Amino acid sequence: MTTSPLSAFALVCTLTPSPEPSSSDLLADQFLEALAGHGVSVDKVRVVDHDVKPGVQTDMGDGDAWPAIRAKILAADILLISTPTWAGHMSSIASRVVERLDAELSETDAAGRPILYDKVALVAVVGNEDGAHKISADLFQALNDYGYTIPAQGVSYWNGEAMHTTDYQDLDSTPEVTASALSGAAANAVHLATALKGDGYPKPE
Repeated sequence: MTTSPLSAFALVCTLTPSPEPSSSDLLADQFLEALAGHGVSVDKVRVVDHDVKPGVQTDMGDGDAWPAIRAKILAADILLISTPTWAGHMSSIASRVVERLDAELSETDAAGRPILYDKVALVAVVGNEDGAHKISADLFQALNDYGYTIPAQGVSYWNGEAMHTTDYQDLDSTPEVTASALSGAAANAVHLATALKGDGYPKPE
């Protein structure tokens, strides 16, 4: 069975607006590069650059930038959420993304299935303190609730030593364990997304 090419979309949840450099943006780019190496078309948005309103609806009204971002999310086979770590938690931007995605629980596709079925989610986390496991656990639970499927070992992260001031983007090179985890997560996501695109989930009874 042949399927159309896959696409991936990254939501970069740094607190730093463009064009300033961002470690979350860098790790997202590395993920997207790995996915592109498997023939996936890629795109991203730095969420803080857009006026994403608080709320749990698909469109929160005048001036809300979420509907345009949502259209790209729905068009993508693979979603990547990349977030920094603050006080051991995901960024406020990432939390807002999770809240806005909650609206998809009431949306269905043409077959009557949850609209995010057959889509795959990945997570990337950076920070200079602990928290990557909790953040990925929180994101994976929410994304799975919304209908995404999580690939095996679908996360890569970098947490430096507590209390230090080095950012991921300041490293001379990507740590081997981060690069290896990223490569594996990307490959597993492509494998899973290809399988789901060829033979998706059944309509719920």
